Amino acid sequence: MTIHEPHVNAETASLQRDLQAARARNAKLAELLKESRDRLKDLHAEIEALAEPVSTFGIFLCFDEYRRDATIITAGRRMRVKVSPNMDRGQLVPGVRVRLGEGSVIVEACGLPETGNLATLMERIGTNRAIISTPSGEEAVVTLAYEIQGHARSGDTLLIDQRAGVAFERIPKTEVSSLSLEEVPDVSYADIGGLDEQIGKIKDAVELPFAHPDLYRKYELRPPKGVLLYGPPGCGKTLIAKAVAQSLSSRIGDGSRSWFLNIKGPELLNKFVGETERRVRMIFERARELASEGRPVIIFFDEIDSVFRTRGSGVSSDMETTVVPQFLTELDGVEDLHNVIVIGATNREELLDPAVLRPGRLDVKIRVSRPDRSAARDIFTRYVTEGLPLEEPVDTLIDTAVTELFRDKPYVSLRFADGDCQILHYRDFVSGAMIANIVDRAKKLAIKDVLSGEGQGLHSRHFVDAVAAEQQESEDLPNTANPDEWARITGKQGRTVVQVDVIG
Repeated sequence: MTIHEPHVNAETASLQRDLQAARARNAKLAELLKESRDRLKDLHAEIEALAEPVSTFGIFLCFDEYRRDATIITAGRRMRVKVSPNMDRGQLVPGVRVRLGEGSVIVEACGLPETGNLATLMERIGTNRAIISTPSGEEAVVTLAYEIQGHARSGDTLLIDQRAGVAFERIPKTEVSSLSLEEVPDVSYADIGGLDEQIGKIKDAVELPFAHPDLYRKYELRPPKGVLLYGPPGCGKTLIAKAVAQSLSSRIGDGSRSWFLNIKGPELLNKFVGETERRVRMIFERARELASEGRPVIIFFDEIDSVFRTRGSGVSSDMETTVVPQFLTELDGVEDLHNVIVIGATNREELLDPAVLRPGRLDVKIRVSRPDRSAARDIFTRYVTEGLPLEEPVDTLIDTAVTELFRDKPYVSLRFADGDCQILHYRDFVSGAMIANIVDRAKKLAIKDVLSGEGQGLHSRHFVDAVAAEQQESEDLPNTANPDEWARITGKQGRTVVQVDVIG
């Protein structure tokens, strides 16, 4: 029987197609089988992992002498354990958290702990240890983790593990920084108007020792430890202190390494016994640490009378009996201050303890008085410049403002016990802060005129209106219910005011 060739070819092609389809099914089945085998393997691994014993964690402290074993603390117990050969021992630094496998073998480094207790660093001991103080007042010695050994300083708030005795992290907001501002202020003597005499005095007292230290040593003359700036509020005491820090920085050529500690006086006070004294001690410790770099440090106590007032003057408490001695001890105690200058500012100098003001402490006293006409004009030139939109020349605007500010305008009449009578005018209460506020008021009035289409810049009428508004709303005026305050403002302390009549 003869087989036709076309029929054989068709049958062969059909068989080949069936064979290819079978091969495709086999490949898919093989792939599914491999996937199932891998999944089964993963399931076996998960089952084995579930069967493993529970891992415990600890804090790495140190290696032994030959770096074969490690000392850790776990569950409050100090243990010496083995280290897995698969571990990178470079990851094991003091304070790092480690995971322990079967047999308490270190198998993994898990980084530094992120939670714990807070404590304040009191004093460094060597490179890797420090004395810390807990919120309860207890002191302890801890080991500093590697990451903070280079930059942890007195007054910093640290994250610690009390059981392990290790400090892991330096919390950015420190107790000292909450009370002070460490910076080089961007204020120069050129920014201060009307205080040339006071600036000259503080330059002689503060900058001369840094500018000519050899001459001071030759004449065996010690630079002053402190300066007191006193006078009415708003007259430039804080600006002078900032300008001193900036000037000292420019003298040494590297302002980034000079320091201005602006202490917020009232925030030093704490209701707990001994806390205020501790904070004062911490501030001076911080200043000594910064000054050890060879750079001048300014400690500026604003409103210094709020903390260091006369001992025995307290009504409900007498904390001054311990706070003032602490300040005096830091100022001229056994530990000398080098490259540290204390500047205090107050408008109630009569409240300060006499021991604070004696020579050898805040021995340079500079009164910052209210500006007269010439000084007021100098202050106006700092705020009214050619760069502003003006409708009149600068000199015309300033002359108008000064004339209006110092014209006769009675405010209050004082009658003293001896029968004398004195009338105070609004000009008796002029200050640098008031002048700055008057300029701001005038600028706002000019802006309103521009928006309404009635003007294109500052005009004399803006300053006249601004002076009138400032005199009506000024908060610089003392309380009219306190006659003794009026006597102090007039410079006639000790004389009794028996009657106060408001004229303005």
